[in-house]
Amino acid sequence: MEIAVQGTLDELGTPLDQVTFVVFDLETTGGSPAEHAITEIGAVKVRGGEVLGEFATLVDPGGPIPPFISVLTGITDSMVMAAPRIDSVLPAFLEFITGATLVAHNSPFDTGFIKAACAALGYPAPANPVVDTADLARRMLTRDEVPNCKLGTLARFFRAATEPCHRALADARATTDVLHALLERAGSLGVHTLEELRSFVRTPTPEQQRKRHLADSVPSAPGVYVFEDRRGEALYVGKSGNLRTRVRSYFTAGETRSRIREMIGIAERVRTIVCATGLEAEVRELRLIGAAKPRYNRRSRFPEKVVWLKLTDEPFPRLSIVRELRADDAAYLGPFGSSRAAEDARTALHEAVPLRQCTERLSATRLRSACALAEIGRCGAPCEGRESQADYALHVESARRAMEHDAAMVFTAVEARMERLSVEQRYEEAASERDRLAAYVRTAARMQRLRGLTRIPHLVAAAPAFDGGWELHVIRYGRLAAAGVMPRGAHPTPYVEALVATAETVAPGPGPTPAASAEETECILRWLESPGIRLVQIEGGWSMPTHGAARLKARIDRAYEPLARRSQREGRPLR
Repeated sequence: MEIAVQGTLDELGTPLDQVTFVVFDLETTGGSPAEHAITEIGAVKVRGGEVLGEFATLVDPGGPIPPFISVLTGITDSMVMAAPRIDSVLPAFLEFITGATLVAHNSPFDTGFIKAACAALGYPAPANPVVDTADLARRMLTRDEVPNCKLGTLARFFRAATEPCHRALADARATTDVLHALLERAGSLGVHTLEELRSFVRTPTPEQQRKRHLADSVPSAPGVYVFEDRRGEALYVGKSGNLRTRVRSYFTAGETRSRIREMIGIAERVRTIVCATGLEAEVRELRLIGAAKPRYNRRSRFPEKVVWLKLTDEPFPRLSIVRELRADDAAYLGPFGSSRAAEDARTALHEAVPLRQCTERLSATRLRSACALAEIGRCGAPCEGRESQADYALHVESARRAMEHDAAMVFTAVEARMERLSVEQRYEEAASERDRLAAYVRTAARMQRLRGLTRIPHLVAAAPAFDGGWELHVIRYGRLAAAGVMPRGAHPTPYVEALVATAETVAPGPGPTPAASAEETECILRWLESPGIRLVQIEGGWSMPTHGAARLKARIDRAYEPLARRSQREGRPLR
């Protein structure tokens, strides 16, 4: 005889229309709670679709706000000068959220700052339940509906009444509208209580559960895996030190990326390529992505689309943006991910070197009228014969040196212009100059680092393996030519000789990356710089320019650090 037992209210859960949500957003001086401070708090309290109250205040961070953050948020030092400090604001905010479920977009960022403030001031960290609208959106929306789950994208998709603008209350209001739209969708999926909502993102989808068998035959070894559809077309390519563990993770609740869950619904098989080492797996992954261009991979799909800045090989050279590297006497700077980045770097170089900016091919006998740049002293007007080929060659040599060896001249010239614009309070123009300088310095530093390796015809290096043996790699002109493993206690000579004898023959092409993509060479460089690496054989020398751009890149990166962390929080790229 079965006895019916009536469930308690706790077992039924809290209906969503009875839950009090506090949707909040913070503005800060940077991305690290340990190093940066809150500058603004905005929050909206809602229940059953009705706004119960709002909380908004600027916060004095106790120090200057970085200029880049002021440009992003519009919050300046003068605005927070009279604002309360966090020790006055935090108690009021904690009282405002009492008994509520917290909601934020990419919640770890915002809750991390609140927890850090509580710890610094001696308050217990809030124990409120937390709902992340970014996680909910990844679970509920497909890539056909939205290209990404940024707050601005979701606000436009759901036609939110408030447009997010990097101000705390406005962003909290926009997040509130996004939350309500997501809750409507959740209801159609059978999610009606707070408990169901919080567990919703942790539950594998039916497709994930149904496709778990695809991982059954995957080996526990390092290598590359390829998800394929029924026609054998590559959908997604990845790598792992343990293929079986990694592939199985795609069929668990830990995989919340909407595009990957969508991919799993299409996939019919998983093909694996076992590799001798982790570096071989990383390189093979890059090559497969570049060749197959799987539609669910976001990076490395189009290595052929990079562009270069070329100092042309002609009587009066100029800086030209090109896609093809040629075996000529031209100097190249790159690769750049976009023409815009290349144009920024070109503008930075033109600030320091008075090269001509016209596009016509000139010679000592083929002249034309000068443009306005000559009248303002930005060009020596070789087009009119005012500057001889020998005099112009001095500018060309300066440009070549700035591209390949010494970035100081360009850095100094652009920095001086930024200071002049800042003194004149033309901050947006100064920020544009900063971006141009960053495009130049970062690319020059990257290229000079790559060329240090791509000039070496042959290199053999070894790294200690976990089992006491050694991983061996043959690298030629920056390309991985062979990979193998030497067992523990074995004599190295026969293993190295066998690997070298069977390695790929590499014929170098033109330019700074003559035999492989820049990404492949960077993978190899990271491995070579890891602890324990031994150089076994090397032809030629391995060096970097003494006055290269790497020494200036650190200054650029420090200036961009606050913006980079903010961008990471919001899931948007920083140019």
